[in-house]
Amino acid sequence: MRPLPSPDSLLRSFAAYLTMERGLSPNTREAYLNDAARLLDYAQSIPLAPSEITLDHLHELIASLHDLGISPRSQARFIAGIRSFFRFLKMEGFIDDDPTILLEGPRLGSHLPDVLTITDIDAMIASIDMSSPLGQRNRAIIETLYGCGLRVSELVDLEISRIFLDEGYVVVTGKGSKERLVPLSPVAADEITTYLADSRSHLIPRRGDENVLFLNRRGARLTRVMVFYIIRDLAALAGIRKTVSPHTLRHSFATHLLEGGASLRAIQQMLGHESIATTEIYLHIDRTRLHHEILSHHPRNLPR
Repeated sequence: MRPLPSPDSLLRSFAAYLTMERGLSPNTREAYLNDAARLLDYAQSIPLAPSEITLDHLHELIASLHDLGISPRSQARFIAGIRSFFRFLKMEGFIDDDPTILLEGPRLGSHLPDVLTITDIDAMIASIDMSSPLGQRNRAIIETLYGCGLRVSELVDLEISRIFLDEGYVVVTGKGSKERLVPLSPVAADEITTYLADSRSHLIPRRGDENVLFLNRRGARLTRVMVFYIIRDLAALAGIRKTVSPHTLRHSFATHLLEGGASLRAIQQMLGHESIATTEIYLHIDRTRLHHEILSHHPRNLPR
């Protein structure tokens, strides 16, 4: 077993492993690094070396997260992070046994996301102040989130050179740096075209953001938090009482596709879900359509 380097050196090596060998997205990499740092802080407080941590220690650590009021979903994400960290330690020869092999995560119930109606989305768009230089940008943001079903991280990183308006699609870099083609609705394409010709053309992009589609008034790319505030404030202006975030538009995109007759496999590809099981949550939302499908197509319900 190799001697362990300092915690800072260990985290730098773990970061390189997550980037080079796992190919994780920057957001996931940052989360896993924070999880590993929390684990190392816990080990130093006992004190123990990472190689001395047992399953009982991990149970104690996770119980402390529960006592702090951290949600089961966040606990599960933390467990995924430290599993990856211990896998790295064993692969590099810093430990002989991986204590996370028998570590079980909290049970997660199914969470059915809020879904906006088309009327809700139209009301949000109508509430945009088009006299503001940012009005056209915000219209394009809503139509791109809703029309393409993008994650907010995919939206803020969307590049002009990867938008093919004539062909009607965009190239999106999703989780794990995986690329996918997403059809671009004519409405979203029109709003992006107007934005590029209008307010976007008057901005001087910051260095490194020249190719980024959505910029703030200072020419820098938007952050995920900024997009959250834009969507939240427009929902409030539209009189929508639901909790609305950029992800709500993504859920609405998927649900409306399902209601319109799109296959679950097609929705999975457009959303960039690695597993069809992730997409299947939308089956629980569209109970009315499923009920109709069963009554209309099951052989026991057909006229004899």
